[in-house]
Amino acid sequence: MEALVCKKLGDPTALKSSISEADNDSPIILSKTQPIPQLTTPTSVRVRVKATSLNYANYLQILGKYQEKPPLPFIPGSDYSGIVDAVGPGVSLLKVGDRVCSFAGLGSFAEFLVAEQDELFKVPDGCDLVAAGALPVAFGTSHVALVHRAQLTSGQVLLVLGAAGGVGLSAVQIGKVCGAVVIAVARGDEKVQFLKTLGVDHVVDSSKESVISSVKDFLKARKLKGVDVLYDPVGGKLTKESMKLLNWGAQILVIGFASGEVPHIPANIALVKNWTVHGLYWGSYRIHRPVVLEDSIRELLSWVAKGRITICISHTYSLSEASLAFAAIKDRKAIGKVMIAFDNERSVKSKL
Repeated sequence: MEALVCKKLGDPTALKSSISEADNDSPIILSKTQPIPQLTTPTSVRVRVKATSLNYANYLQILGKYQEKPPLPFIPGSDYSGIVDAVGPGVSLLKVGDRVCSFAGLGSFAEFLVAEQDELFKVPDGCDLVAAGALPVAFGTSHVALVHRAQLTSGQVLLVLGAAGGVGLSAVQIGKVCGAVVIAVARGDEKVQFLKTLGVDHVVDSSKESVISSVKDFLKARKLKGVDVLYDPVGGKLTKESMKLLNWGAQILVIGFASGEVPHIPANIALVKNWTVHGLYWGSYRIHRPVVLEDSIRELLSWVAKGRITICISHTYSLSEASLAFAAIKDRKAIGKVMIAFDNERSVKSKL
């Protein structure tokens, strides 16, 4: 089968063209000779991958800058969707041909992947299979952060930084489902206009205007005191500025550091203003609170099927174009999710 293999740590965008097994300089290669994974337990399921999502964490992992550092070589990848290709004799929840999605610690940048049946979620009718592959990590992160951790309620003010990225757009949409007043921060006219189509209450173009002034003017016009929940996948200077907008008793959701700079949250101000700071590493819920993740993804899939949320896919690439896909994330070209999709009609057929 075909699979993307990380053979050494480095920048996967350096090549910026199609990749092959002969590439010596790139940290990633496209291998066409990886063995198709076999079922490992009576309750395991093999999935023929239809689409897999690129997350900023995948990029950091290949760079060697992510908190989890797998031994080399490895097949990267996390959330994915596909068709059940084979099932073990003890599988009762799924059958060959079922449409499913899930997430893995590694390995989704490949044509086939094996998982336990209770790790897979049926994709409901009305939900596009490629879009379902973009849902677990980005929307799962925002759902756990906003619904389970911050317990966002109707009428609260939500400020989303990096709002045009994968997790940012998911936070904006989930905020609207929860009935919050949503303020989004992004850079550039195209991103700002797109956010407005999602019904965001106020959008700030941080490349043209002061975030603090713009948000304060909006809050004053709406007779609102301040921000109740800060959703922050960016870090750096923008976090520091945004803290000036927070209410007493506000909640800060630390999602990531796309700016490359870890922000300093002053404990003395958090004490005086009774702020709550939530660190949100979504992947660790699989180990410590798996039921929360399962309930979260099921609810999100039902929201997609009902049209309550829309999964915005910005770019779709083939596996051989992975360097270009990572460049779209690194260069912040994406408005929404970046995907790798497999042409399953021409892909290798598995054998039991």
